Amino acid sequence: MIARRARLGLVLAVAMLAGCSSGQSGPPGRSGTAAQPSTPPPGSADASPAAAAAPNLLPGMPPPLSPTDVYAATRELSPAVADQPTRVYVPNSESNTITVIDPDSFQVIDTFASGGREPQHVVPSYDLQMLYANNDLPIGSGSLLPIDPRTGKPGDPIPVRDPYNMYFTPDGKYALVVAEADRSLDLYDPHTWEKLRDIPVPDCTGVNHMDFTADGRTALVSCEFSGRMAVVDVANLSLLRMIDLPGGHSGMPQDVKLAPDGRTFYVADMMANGVYTFDAKTFDNTGFVETGAGTHGLYVTRDSARMLITNRKEGSISVWDFATNRLVDTWHIPGGGSPDMGNLSADGRVFWVSGRNHGEVYAIDIVEWKLLARIPVGRGAHGLTIWPQPGRYSTGHTGVMR
Repeated sequence: MIARRARLGLVLAVAMLAGCSSGQSGPPGRSGTAAQPSTPPPGSADASPAAAAAPNLLPGMPPPLSPTDVYAATRELSPAVADQPTRVYVPNSESNTITVIDPDSFQVIDTFASGGREPQHVVPSYDLQMLYANNDLPIGSGSLLPIDPRTGKPGDPIPVRDPYNMYFTPDGKYALVVAEADRSLDLYDPHTWEKLRDIPVPDCTGVNHMDFTADGRTALVSCEFSGRMAVVDVANLSLLRMIDLPGGHSGMPQDVKLAPDGRTFYVADMMANGVYTFDAKTFDNTGFVETGAGTHGLYVTRDSARMLITNRKEGSISVWDFATNRLVDTWHIPGGGSPDMGNLSADGRVFWVSGRNHGEVYAIDIVEWKLLARIPVGRGAHGLTIWPQPGRYSTGHTGVMR
């Protein structure tokens, strides 16, 4: 296990993702316009049709803006991030550092110690006011390094047990620390960082990534080293059931992402080299699509039309179309690479992703499908985020916004 770890109104470009082809650029397209402030803020009331259509929301969760798109709020930047400059934050797991990149110049503008060992992901807080780098070693210990997004500077590390990854419940009540080695989801107060309780997942070896249902009441969690998935009751803070993937223990499930319509979960599997689909109500496995070697990260585009899928072992990005429910293309990084984790620029045009095995970061124009920059960073570049991101609140990871 230790060895494996050491390892942004928006107007979208009409041509986004058009002409994606294997190693070739598509026709030129338009870039998005600057973001405008969004409302309502986290936790505010909303009389939208979406709210009426979803009466069984997790109490305290902001009502969705659309009954058909859980990501409808991710087209605009919140007023809460108006004073935060855009930067790319890269955790270098093998160098124990955080690299900061200016996305306009593609230059590294800062590098600082992570405040711990093996930083894995840089996670935006629920209220959009802080970033946290997850240092998950030593096992049984670990820390969160707070980074002020206004200055890009770190604060003092916060002791937290085994924080491989981190999410926030959709009501903002708890920080869910993914204690991978300890097979637990630990619940902390996201302001005082007092541990309040935990949800043991003893049969989930390598608890890893997760996403929440549209109503916020349930989460689907990947178990990287046991080829299984865990279903967690968020409302009652308990484990509901375990699911064996078709490939059994030979599978290696990674990122988890809910479809915009809230009906399907997608689960990337590095060993199966593709994506499993699950019914978001019954949690039954409904299919599998092969994408490429080392399938790892899942990212929904700003218009909620498509999903980017990173294939780390073969250095490619696959594109899933939600309307046709199929894989529409795969683009390879010129010169190769190991795309792992990242996120989209606020306007949705540039995909920033870490090169896990190459100590670099890729900036990829997904309108014209071309590599804009290949930026050297530290060893083991992992769960980077570009910040700020559009949306009302963050559920964690590298910026899963709603």
